[in-house]
Amino acid sequence: MPAHPAARPHGSWVPMRRDHPFGLQTLPYGSFTGPDGPPHAGVAIGDHILDVTAAWPALAATDRDLFAAGSLDRLLAAGPATWSHTRATVTGWLGDAAHQESVSRFLLPARDVSMLLPFTVADYADFYASEHHAANLGRMFRPGSEPLTANWRHMPIGYHGRAGTVVVSGTPVIRPRGQRRTAAGDITVGPSLRLDIEAELGFVVGVPTAMGQSVALGDFDRHVFGVCLVNDWSARDIQAWEYVPLGPFLGKSFATSLSPWVVPLSALEQARVAPPPRDPRPVPYLDDSLEAAWGLDVQLDVALNGTTISEPGFAQMYWTAAQQLAHMTVNGARLRTGDLFASGTISGPTKDSRGSLIELTWNGLEPLTVRGNHRTFLEDGDEVVITATAPGPAGTRVGLGEVRGTVLPHPEHTVPPGAPSARAGNR
Repeated sequence: MPAHPAARPHGSWVPMRRDHPFGLQTLPYGSFTGPDGPPHAGVAIGDHILDVTAAWPALAATDRDLFAAGSLDRLLAAGPATWSHTRATVTGWLGDAAHQESVSRFLLPARDVSMLLPFTVADYADFYASEHHAANLGRMFRPGSEPLTANWRHMPIGYHGRAGTVVVSGTPVIRPRGQRRTAAGDITVGPSLRLDIEAELGFVVGVPTAMGQSVALGDFDRHVFGVCLVNDWSARDIQAWEYVPLGPFLGKSFATSLSPWVVPLSALEQARVAPPPRDPRPVPYLDDSLEAAWGLDVQLDVALNGTTISEPGFAQMYWTAAQQLAHMTVNGARLRTGDLFASGTISGPTKDSRGSLIELTWNGLEPLTVRGNHRTFLEDGDEVVITATAPGPAGTRVGLGEVRGTVLPHPEHTVPPGAPSARAGNR
């Protein structure tokens, strides 16, 4: 697929440094509010936001209510032709100095607004697409056995999450409470002692499908609008006790954090790469050997309290988002505008590329050193920030922004730093 002609790397009249990750090559969409104001939709450009809820009816020639609701919902549902036209229009406004006088009045400093969830999350599904992550967990909890389950290389494994607890970056995460099984076999109820992170990419569905309709690999970008960052917080001790024989439930459903900016797929053309070799060859509806490549060369950075603890790379993910969408719909389950599905933990082959604390500390047995302190799982007051960039045109970097969250104590319980914890597992 050729790069979109509007995705020019430089030349914006908006003041910003030349290597800004939110330059013309990116132009992500989000939703924001000012002091006591209603929600508005916006496009990030450098350290500013173009208020498209205000600008679109004033300057655009068509579909002047596209952003009237202040979210991306209507844009998502409009489909690829509108996505392309909108991106080209905004790129023209911000890239051509002839528009400066008419457009500049709709620019706001990003520091002056509060970001909101950019779209209404309809459904949320989470996958398990990293072979390195799945194998690490297998070695941890099934030593001496095959690390991957028998089905793992045949289909993308996933579970259905809770759309109602997807929150925007910056929203504090309250330590979850639930049942835990101690090392002695006793059942207790209390705050999770093994609170973890999962660094992931999320994919945002725009165009819906009817019941019974499947989405082929080649139709992926006709339904998926863009990409965002996800932290799928996980309570490993609650999860370990509940997830057999079914899948994750309370250990995952308490919070999933989402970056406020959705980067259009068209901004990631230069980041598309071939996925790793698959063995065995996938069944036909998942066989992408003759399809356009949907691996993505996205580089993440995971920081705990300001210290980078991991740098996972998405290019090594075994299953692509196109395969995940094909699998998610092969049974005829319908898509809705605003469906969100996430990649699962992004982990690489080295210790410093693991995307979760359970891997980074090998289930707590190999603590990290963060600012002189030995750390395993999350403590109250910890802040986790995940950022990411990808290659853009002409040597630029496409920014995916950040997903940030701070752990708050459960209102009924506190967990002292370094508290002992029960042995935990994972899906």
